[in-house]
Amino acid sequence: MSVLRINNICKTFDKDTVVLRGIDFSMEKGETVAIIGSSGSGKTTLLRCLNFLTQPDKGQITVNDEVLFDAADPATQKEREIRKKRLHFGLVFQNFNLFPQYTALENVMLASELLAKEQEDYRHNKKEIHERLLEHAKQLLTDVGLKDKMGHYPHQLSGGQQQRVAIARALALQPDVLCFDEPTSALDPELTGEVLKVIKGLADQNMTMIIVTHEMAFARDVADRVIFMDGGVIVEQGPPQEVFGNPKHERTIQFLRGYNNVG
Repeated sequence: MSVLRINNICKTFDKDTVVLRGIDFSMEKGETVAIIGSSGSGKTTLLRCLNFLTQPDKGQITVNDEVLFDAADPATQKEREIRKKRLHFGLVFQNFNLFPQYTALENVMLASELLAKEQEDYRHNKKEIHERLLEHAKQLLTDVGLKDKMGHYPHQLSGGQQQRVAIARALALQPDVLCFDEPTSALDPELTGEVLKVIKGLADQNMTMIIVTHEMAFARDVADRVIFMDGGVIVEQGPPQEVFGNPKHERTIQFLRGYNNVG
């Protein structure tokens, strides 16, 4: 069964800037899909549509056979419902987006606690729920190698450590699909490896993930499938060994020529 199905997603900004021109693909549970392409090809806009930060003009988004968004159905576009539907996706941004006034542990716990407070049983089981969320957040930070940094504030952490906190925060709500938008683009080369190691570990654990990346070698080594986007469309997709080793479309060949570390 497909975890995610995207049908004919289109998006235009400012009336005449067409960014997405009918995106179609599906994902199976545990699959890692890497999306590559030049800047401006629509990769980030696609992730924002999936996370309901941007509303598509056309198309449908389905998760676990539930239609979360249908541009033709206003009932799927109510803000209160959209907030709930965002929980199906976790998004790790380029620039971490941590709250500077909170520790690493508090950043990871914040969304879970806010969500818990909306539940009917929270007032009667506040202490128990808090302890459960606390232990879960501690485990997530331990899993990303930050056991000794839980009480640190973002300004006390390196860029790589901040991004690992952001990954733990995205995992805290147990999303169906975890999305990464250029997760290493704001990092120095020496810090990139520690973040990629965490993402590779998640892939090994069969976390369902979409990774927008310029790290071609990483995409080749980690992804189950690679999608090459250009001009708001999917030009080519397939197993990494085919897309990188034997691309079929001339535009894909041209794009990959710029990456000498991918053969």
